[in-house]
Amino acid sequence: MDQIAFVFSGQGAQHPGMAEDFYRNSAGVRALFEEAETLRPGITELCFHGDPAALKQTENTQPCLYLADLAAALVLRESGILPDMLAGFSLGEIPALAFGGAFGFAQGFQITCRRGELMAAASAGQQTSMLAVLKMKNEAVEEICSRYPHVYPVNYNAPGQLVVSGSCEELEQAKADFVAAGGRVVPLAVSGAFHSPFMDEAARGFGEFLKTIPLQLPRIPVYSNFTAEPYAGQVVGCMEQQINHPVRWESIIRAMYGAGARIFVEAGVGSTLQKLIAKIVPECRVFHAETMADAAAIAKEVL
Repeated sequence: MDQIAFVFSGQGAQHPGMAEDFYRNSAGVRALFEEAETLRPGITELCFHGDPAALKQTENTQPCLYLADLAAALVLRESGILPDMLAGFSLGEIPALAFGGAFGFAQGFQITCRRGELMAAASAGQQTSMLAVLKMKNEAVEEICSRYPHVYPVNYNAPGQLVVSGSCEELEQAKADFVAAGGRVVPLAVSGAFHSPFMDEAARGFGEFLKTIPLQLPRIPVYSNFTAEPYAGQVVGCMEQQINHPVRWESIIRAMYGAGARIFVEAGVGSTLQKLIAKIVPECRVFHAETMADAAAIAKEVL
């Protein structure tokens, strides 16, 4: 029987109303939001009816997406769809770990809030950003990045898609090099140079915070952004280093495929991961679950 992998969305696809359908139709999701509300009053209103500009702020985006990702996974589980393995893109790794049992849902929410605060603080006052480079081999993108002291290859998304982080000034110069080499450049609407050395301070602070939280290895295998392998120890270390090191998404999906995954379900917001996975392992069945109707349709397909 084909194994099922749940993959959890990261920043970028957030929008007002995310997870509201799940909230209205699932007692488990309502309980999730009610507990989060006691820890950060107003988070439900922000998630469902927040101003798009406010939702783009890292300290708000991350806790809202954490709840939306977990809400989707809870509804999938209620629909009878049980994963054999888990992974999450950047922020998505936190709900993956929570769903896998590394810590409780409320603890995961606290972890996510602190992560967002630290990453926002690390970005404050810096003129940094990120852009996606398309239609180039990774090696060619890496070579151009190496010409600049503050431009880094960070998100290895799929064949022909590599995201880079850096200072706005140097990224602007590097753009011309990418285009001259045959690439296409897409600026990302983010407020910092995530997964790069610009996040070193945030990573250190996050590591110190995690030492105050009881953590354990997840019961369901969770693939680490930092190692592209299942968590097997050093939970704090992998979670900390994920912040200032590249996301090895293509390697993660190939590793999950090697472990038997043939059905991938994106739990959360949008279909970005669904599209990436379809490029990496086109022979697999790939779905995304953002509404109750999505979850019902997936259940009909895979059960």
